[in-house]
Amino acid sequence: MPELPDVEGFRRVLADCAQGRTIRRVEVRDAGVLHGVSARRLSSDLEGRKFTEPERHGKWLLAHTGGPTLLLHFGMTGRLVCTAADDEPHRHDRVLFTLGGERQLRYRDQRKLKGLWLADDPEAARLLDEQGPDAQTVSRADFDAALTGRRGRLKAVLTDQSVCAGLGNLLADEILWQSRLHPSRPTGSLTDDERATLYRTMRRVLRTSVEAECVPPRDNWLTGHRDDPGQAPCPRCGTRLRSARVAGRTTLWCPHCQPDPAS
Repeated sequence: MPELPDVEGFRRVLADCAQGRTIRRVEVRDAGVLHGVSARRLSSDLEGRKFTEPERHGKWLLAHTGGPTLLLHFGMTGRLVCTAADDEPHRHDRVLFTLGGERQLRYRDQRKLKGLWLADDPEAARLLDEQGPDAQTVSRADFDAALTGRRGRLKAVLTDQSVCAGLGNLLADEILWQSRLHPSRPTGSLTDDERATLYRTMRRVLRTSVEAECVPPRDNWLTGHRDDPGQAPCPRCGTRLRSARVAGRTTLWCPHCQPDPAS
């Protein structure tokens, strides 16, 4: 599932492939990924414009054109691909942007859980307004403020996009494991030192993950053992990892390194 590092990678694809290039043609192969805009309007509003420098906020990618801004969200299986304009489309290519220089930028998505909006659509504006500060750039003070007074469990709060935008299931589990905090720990029970550790760890995990354009499956990271058969040992202490549904998501943790405060 694309999280902040993946979307930062898609931002780089957009910048490298399309920035400064004229949008010659917009081909909507599947209107099911369009939200609040028709295929005809998407084409008429974007064709003839140039993509300018894109930006990312959380899991959202903002493709500016000097006019309408195209918003992209990648759901669980979405991605951006840069190809030659005459390459045969993939069966999951939903929207194709033919650009100057015989390039083509493609929104590819198997499950079509999210998609594309134009920024002037009320739904898109509401969705962006509901986003919290970006996890990669949030200050320590704003991070503390976002957590202060939260009554939920840590895993649920960290993956709440209105609290801190960009963290998903893999990042939250990795950050909590490296911080030695149990995913079911009440957020309001954190000490100042624990919040500081959580913030520093989040920044460190994000730096590495953004460089890799994914949450890397390193052997010495929790993420590197999510897909091991059975219950894998903790890469730090060797204790058998545990997995359960926490905050509605499959969650992995080490019962020794991340003791449950309720036990």
